[in-house]
Amino acid sequence: MEKEFEKLTENVMDIKSLINTFNTTLENIERRLSRLEQMDSIEHRVEVNQIDLSDIKDSLQRIEEKQSGEIQHINRRLDSHLVKIAKAEEDIIILKSK
Repeated sequence: MEKEFEKLTENVMDIKSLINTFNTTLENIERRLSRLEQMDSIEHRVEVNQIDLSDIKDSLQRIEEKQSGEIQHINRRLDSHLVKIAKAEEDIIILKSK
């Protein structure tokens, strides 16, 4: 009877050891899965951001193409105003020096 009790105790200890080993393995798997989920999340964000940036770039290029004529006209008008301002400043300097 005592031998059977010892065997039973050994079996219980073996089962506890197996459960501990299983728990450790399970924790390792959970950690690895967690890292994979984070990687997937990061990769997804990078892909989404790349798509967003590509869309923004395409939109800006289309806007520039449409408005390039208008922008050139505005730039010419600004240049002419700058020339007028420069002439006015020059006249002011000449008048101050007299």
